[in-house]
Amino acid sequence: MQRHMKAELVTDALRMAWFRRRPDASVIVYSDRGSQYCGGLFQDTLKAYGMRSSMSRPGDYWDAPTESLSGSLKVARLHSRRFPTRRAAMDEIVDWLGFYNARRLHSTLNYVSPMTFEKNWAAAQPGQAA
Repeated sequence: MQRHMKAELVTDALRMAWFRRRPDASVIVYSDRGSQYCGGLFQDTLKAYGMRSSMSRPGDYWDAPTESLSGSLKVARLHSRRFPTRRAAMDEIVDWLGFYNARRLHSTLNYVSPMTFEKNWAAAQPGQAA
């Protein structure tokens, strides 16, 4: 998390995610149409990892899941709060994202967490070990 939204920031985040997860080359990375995502640095990094970019048109409903996540974070942990330091705010966001992904039950995922849903989905794929 930085004070800017430059291409280096989102490209570093992509690299970090790739190194942590090592996804198949068929992964499609969704983003908005911000210049940091459209630019050569980010697009070249996607290609280097064998990933494809997907960007919705302005006003397209594909933005809804990401907007929902951001809205939930703001309402659950950030609304009307002042943090003593930037570090304290970052720690709160990281803590909440860990909860959201690992422990929060989602009705659209049949009341399991996103991590459990993904684990169950992967185990159900042909040729995958449980």
